[in-house]
Amino acid sequence: MRSAGEARFRVPAPASVARVVNVVALEPSCDDVLVRLSERSWKGVRVFPAAAVASRNRELVETISSGDLVVMVATAGADASAAGGIGRACSDRRVHTAAFVLRDGSTADEALSRTLAQVRPWSLMVVIAGDVGYVEDILRSFR
Repeated sequence: MRSAGEARFRVPAPASVARVVNVVALEPSCDDVLVRLSERSWKGVRVFPAAAVASRNRELVETISSGDLVVMVATAGADASAAGGIGRACSDRRVHTAAFVLRDGSTADEALSRTLAQVRPWSLMVVIAGDVGYVEDILRSFR
């Protein structure tokens, strides 16, 4: 929500069912986004940095895919191949997935396409965001 006009569409009551949302950095440049998110007082949101995901630890992947929603975050042009393992585990458990691909104005379309090709098969929703604040706004709406 960026304006009072947008705020009028927001449901004023919290969700009737508590949800667990796992937010995963698919590569190291997204760890800053997760640090920013973890500084907020989110109820039911767990964050997993890229270093943890890179270990491809089976137990960690099972933990990530045990939530109600998994949000994967990648930077356009970066290697987001970790989406495959996480997405496969989520698909097996019927856990919804979303991916945010962060893109600044200088990112070439080819670089964006490479990243989208890695996350698209494993994401029910893909958002290309130019502003990190947008990730927070969308995450807030998932709760």
